[in-house]
Amino acid sequence: MGNIKFVKENKEIIAADGANLRQKALENGIDIYKLWGKMMNCGGYGQCGTCIVEIIEGRENLSPPTQAENRFLKKKPANYRLACQTVVNGPVSVVTKPE
Repeated sequence: MGNIKFVKENKEIIAADGANLRQKALENGIDIYKLWGKMMNCGGYGQCGTCIVEIIEGRENLSPPTQAENRFLKKKPANYRLACQTVVNGPVSVVTKPE
């Protein structure tokens, strides 16, 4: 089990190992999309790059970055991930909609 702490929202949720970060956020009312992403997201298939989150703590508890992430995030900091492509396997702290 791993807790996912959403820093901006000051909310912590419990997730089973192997949970998808995007799904857990949406299930718990956490808005991960900026305006463009709300209108044009791909539904979690790693094709639009609009569900970017910043991992503050617990990067070692996440799945390795996928090819989709490598493509969309190549010019972003190393601690940025696509929520739809990220599997949680332990405690993690996340900042939604990073600048």
